[in-house]
Amino acid sequence: MPVYMYPVIFIGIIVFLSSFFIVKQQTAAIIERFGRFQSIRHSGLQLKIPIVDRIAGKLSLKIQQLDVIVETKTLDDVFVKLKVSVQYKVIRDKVYDAFYKLDYPHDQITSYVFDVVRAEVPKMKLDDVFVKKDDIAIAVKTELNDAMMDYGYDIIKTLVTDIDPDAQVKAAMNRINAADREKTAAQYEGDAQRILIVEKAKAEAESKRLQGQGIADQRREIARGLEESVEVLNRVGINSQEASALIVVTQHYDTLQSLGEETNSNLILLPNSPQVGSNMLNDMVASFTASNQIGEAMKKAQEKKDKE
Repeated sequence: MPVYMYPVIFIGIIVFLSSFFIVKQQTAAIIERFGRFQSIRHSGLQLKIPIVDRIAGKLSLKIQQLDVIVETKTLDDVFVKLKVSVQYKVIRDKVYDAFYKLDYPHDQITSYVFDVVRAEVPKMKLDDVFVKKDDIAIAVKTELNDAMMDYGYDIIKTLVTDIDPDAQVKAAMNRINAADREKTAAQYEGDAQRILIVEKAKAEAESKRLQGQGIADQRREIARGLEESVEVLNRVGINSQEASALIVVTQHYDTLQSLGEETNSNLILLPNSPQVGSNMLNDMVASFTASNQIGEAMKKAQEKKDKE
């Protein structure tokens, strides 16, 4: 083989190998022949005519995401920044439109997002923007689908991923929220204090009622005991006045005895001479006698008045 044939063979091998190319998965390659669209090739080993055909470009068929930050004003004159995430992909059957009809899809999508957000958000108050962010996302998706479908792009989903009001507005909202929570906490504390006071008053009232009932029962039993004591003394010839006086004196000495038995009691000074019991008994008998006389006099006066 002549020596001059080696360069020819080498160039031929290079040209032959250049006719083969590989397209990756989820990718579409656009082939042009002399500057004119020829075909679309998908994943795998592909063949083109060397020199005549060329790869004009490649488009990814994967789902892509574009984040757009829009600053606008709400109905209550609050400036807010919204971050809108747009998930889109090239339609497999419209690769030609996506490649030849639109040079900068990101710019086109961004323009539509700005247009829709600045048309929807000024209709809402700031609180409504947080509550109705899904409505904003749906409005953006609807508008983008109608516009980008003709260019071979399918809008999969739109999300409002962040709502960022002005720093001063956020600080004011935090203060309002904190004040509201403090007000609620104060109300709960007031209710708790009121319940404690009411329950304490109820408990004290119940305690007083039970205490009064106990005292009444105690006095009732004392009265019954005294009545029985008087009946016993009457049986042995002691009249009611003398029996009452004797019982009082007996209780007086019982009290002195109980005080003497209690070692921890405080000092109490009571008259305790031998004449005390006698004097007490005489005083009580005299008082009973005077009481009976007064009662008889009042009874006679009433009978005389009734006769008149």
